[in-house]
Amino acid sequence: MTKQRTGGRILVDQLVIQGCDRIFTVPGESFLAVLDALHDTPEIQTIICRQEGGVTYMACADGTLTGRPGVAFVTRGPGATNASIGVHVAMQDSQPMILFIGDVDRGMRDREGFQEVDFTAMFTPLAKWATRIDDPSRIPEYVARAYSVAMSGRPGPVVIALPEDMLIEVAEAVDRPRVDRPAQAPDAGAMETFASLISSAQSPVAIIGGAGWNNDAARDFAEFAAAHGIPVAAGFRRQDAIANDCPVWAGNLGYGPNPKLTDRIKSADLILAVGARLGEATTDSYTLVTPDHPGKTLIHVHPDPNELGHVYRADLAICAGMPEFARAAAAMPKPKEPKPAGAEAHAEWKAWNTPLPFDTRVDLGMCVAAMRDVLPADTIICNGAGNFSGWWHRYWSHPKHGTQLAPTAGAMGYGPPAAVAAALRHPERSVVALAGDGDFMMNGQELATAVQYGCDMLVLVIDNGAYGTIRMHQEREYPTRVSGTTLHNPDFAALARAYGGWAETVEATADFAPALRRALEHKGLRLLHLKTDVERISAGTTISVLRGASR
Repeated sequence: MTKQRTGGRILVDQLVIQGCDRIFTVPGESFLAVLDALHDTPEIQTIICRQEGGVTYMACADGTLTGRPGVAFVTRGPGATNASIGVHVAMQDSQPMILFIGDVDRGMRDREGFQEVDFTAMFTPLAKWATRIDDPSRIPEYVARAYSVAMSGRPGPVVIALPEDMLIEVAEAVDRPRVDRPAQAPDAGAMETFASLISSAQSPVAIIGGAGWNNDAARDFAEFAAAHGIPVAAGFRRQDAIANDCPVWAGNLGYGPNPKLTDRIKSADLILAVGARLGEATTDSYTLVTPDHPGKTLIHVHPDPNELGHVYRADLAICAGMPEFARAAAAMPKPKEPKPAGAEAHAEWKAWNTPLPFDTRVDLGMCVAAMRDVLPADTIICNGAGNFSGWWHRYWSHPKHGTQLAPTAGAMGYGPPAAVAAALRHPERSVVALAGDGDFMMNGQELATAVQYGCDMLVLVIDNGAYGTIRMHQEREYPTRVSGTTLHNPDFAALARAYGGWAETVEATADFAPALRRALEHKGLRLLHLKTDVERISAGTTISVLRGASR
């Protein structure tokens, strides 16, 4: 199409061509021309959010679920700075997202105009690509490139500034066709070496995660690993990369992993890292697997050549997409019998994954067990940052890809916005948002968005009256000297009802399962306010134990 159109109309037309069916926004006067074009574009649903951090969290989560960039629109200055947290998460989580920012007129630049910020300078360190569009006739070029950059190699966020006057300028533009992620098959010679290293290894362990996984990759890699008997561990908060009922699934790494799993990795003679960057959280500050890993062979598979060799010395580096690599691995000749280590590691995970009662006011392990009894297997679990998430990381089981939305960046406030995005994307599935009390207050305003768009989602607010993770570190480093971590909280159940949801408060373990059943009898927004004891500071320890260890 080359007819005369406004920049706003050209931009929205490109989003339709690229398959965008939903955007997330807090509106601003700087991109009214885009909002006007969206008015006549039924193919795209406009989700009006309550704060720009929620906007970009939703877009990041949507991109995680679809594999194509989640799309966000915010205004200049305050809107963009609020939105930056979601860009940071999308980058560290390797998830595709595009953030469009309404900007000052082209003629106003470099005068410190109203809410003016140099967005290219601001976002270049945070994003895969940050740019601005000054010529409306080039919008198709920029949008197509943005989709390509966001999805190719290591997926991530793209940020595009849109001068307000550019969006209302009329121009001719040639539409660009839909962009898809390029196929990345592994090199045949590298796969021959890979097969040789795998067959000769005595105690291999796989660490999987990162980006680019889909149902096909999950199925094929599980087939490969099970056939060879290779224990499979997930990187931090990537537990849905393959189905956890895979007979060689060994559990998750990150904070508070199974000690038997970490022992396996320490004693492994070969580490197969597939998709995972082997970041700080997954490797316990680069100590579980060191960058030079003496005595171990490292095979590193990643879709981005810039990641291979970036931190870790790889004995074999394979640049490939997850689906293509997993397909090639599954097609390799299979041994007569799998190694027994895979089944042994799976049994160890099952024991670790089974919660036992603990004497505390609200035992979160038993709460997870109650959820496992009644929620569908394909429930999407969404959480932000905090020790509260550790109970679900340990005790919840992910039966398929696409059931975990959790920021590897460790960002607070992610759970409720991610749950809104998940409920909109998959209205047929159960969606649960997990949030600590401090975590929830970062983006709890998005409950209004959930109600406005009829999202069917359950929110659990775990309230121990503290910034629990920081309190845990405080007790380790400065025991008994509590400072800056205590919270005085509202009645979260009353707050949810004020937004228009159904809610109850739970103050004893025995009350949780009945309250959960009552919640599941309702539709729409439901919230359970769990009042827990700060003494049980994490799934693995208590404040008393931490204080005792410091003596």
